[in-house]
Amino acid sequence: MLASSLIDGGMNWWEAILTIFLGNTIVLVPMILNGHAGAKYGIPFPVFARASFGVRGANVPAILRAIVACGWFGIQTWIGGFALYLMFKIWIPSFENLPQIFPASFGLQTGPAITFFLFWLLNMYVVYIGVDSIKKLLVFKAFFLPIAALALLFWAISAGHGLGPILSQPSKFATNADFWNYFFPGLTGMVGFWATLSLNIPDFTRYAKSQRAQITGQALGLAPSMTLFSFIGVVVTSATFIIYGETIWDPLVLAGKFESKLLVTVAMICVTISTLATNIAANIVSPANDFSNLSPSKINFRTGGYITGIIGILIFPWKLIADPTGYIFTWLIAYSSLLGPVGGIMIADYYFIRKQNLEVNDLYSSNGKYSFGNGFNSVAIIALLCGIIPNVPGFLTTIKVMDVGTVYPWIAHLYNYAWFVGFAVSFFIYLILMKRKNVF
Repeated sequence: MLASSLIDGGMNWWEAILTIFLGNTIVLVPMILNGHAGAKYGIPFPVFARASFGVRGANVPAILRAIVACGWFGIQTWIGGFALYLMFKIWIPSFENLPQIFPASFGLQTGPAITFFLFWLLNMYVVYIGVDSIKKLLVFKAFFLPIAALALLFWAISAGHGLGPILSQPSKFATNADFWNYFFPGLTGMVGFWATLSLNIPDFTRYAKSQRAQITGQALGLAPSMTLFSFIGVVVTSATFIIYGETIWDPLVLAGKFESKLLVTVAMICVTISTLATNIAANIVSPANDFSNLSPSKINFRTGGYITGIIGILIFPWKLIADPTGYIFTWLIAYSSLLGPVGGIMIADYYFIRKQNLEVNDLYSSNGKYSFGNGFNSVAIIALLCGIIPNVPGFLTTIKVMDVGTVYPWIAHLYNYAWFVGFAVSFFIYLILMKRKNVF
C-alpha cells in the first residue's frame, strides 16, 4: 500500500522505488544511532529516553509513540476487518447492501463496520488470553506474506502481458515543479513510516550480540527488503491500470476482484490471520506497556491493551486510508512531526552530551542524575515543543482546520518536511540549552 500510494499519486515505477529507498536509507541512520544504546547497555526505549527526558519525563515520548501505535492498531484492524468483509460479500452478496446506520460524515458503510468490529473483538480477545497465543501465527505470517507477494507479482506480470507494458507507464506529473511538490512530502512520509521504530529500536537491539550485529542486521534488513516489497507493490499497482483501467492501490480491493470464490476466501483468511499476528506483536505490546507505565498499580498490561483498542477506533482508521493522500499527508507526515523531534533530542543527548556513557543504575532511580530534580528535564520538553510548533500551521491547513491564506505559505510548506524540520530544530535547541545549563 505504501508503494502503491506513490504510483496513485502520480509517480512512475522508478520514481516511487527511488523515493522509498531514499526514505528507508535516511531513517536507517537514527535507527542505528538509537540502537547503539540498546546493544551497549541492554536497555529498552522507555528507559533510554530517561537519560534525556528524565525518569518521569520519559513518559512524554513514550505516550507520543503509544498514541501513534494506537493509530497503527486501528489501521491494521480496519485492514483485517475489510478482508473479512470482502470474503463475506463473495458468499453473501446482500451483505454489501445492508441498510446504512452511520451518518454520512462517518464515511463508514454498515457491512465493513460489522466486520471491523468483529475483527476488533478478536484482537481484544487475544489481549485477554495473552499475547503468547499468537506465536504460531507469527511463524505462519513470516512464510505466508513473501509467498503471497511473489504470487501477486507473477499474476501481475502474466495478466499485464509482461513487465514491459507495466514499467513503461509514464509519470503523471505535467512539470518538474509538480514532481518535486509531491516528492518531498512523499519522502517525508516514507521516513515517517519507520519513525516509531527509529525511536524504540533499543527494544530490539538490546538483544543484539554486538554493535556490528545490530548495524549489519538493520542495514541488510530494512532498505533492501522494503525496496523489494515496494517493487512488487509498484508492479502490481501499475498492472491494475492495464488490466482494469483503474489504479488499485489497495491489495485487498484487488484480491476481491478475482473471480474464484475459493481463491478470494483463502486469500482473505490468510490476510486476516497474518494481520492479527502483526497487530498484536507490533501495535499492542508497545502501547500497552507504555500506558501501564503511567500508573503500574492501576493499569496492567491487559488494561493497557484495551485502552489501545479503544483509541484505535476513535482515530477513525477507515478515513486515514480511504485514499493515498490521507494515508501519506494526514497520517504518515503528521505523526512524523511528533516523533522526529524526540529522535533529535535523544541522539543529541546520547552522542553529544553523554558521549555514549550512561549510568544504568541511575536510569532506574528516582533520585539519580537523570531525575533532574522533579523527574522532568525541562530542556527536553522545551526542545520538543520547539520542534513540533513549526509544523502545526501546515498540519492545520492540510486537515482544512485553517485556510491556507491565513498563514505565510513558507510556514505551511514546512509541513512537507515535518520529520526533518522537527528533528533538526529539537536537536540544536536541546544541544544549545543543555550546554548552557551544564547539568549533565
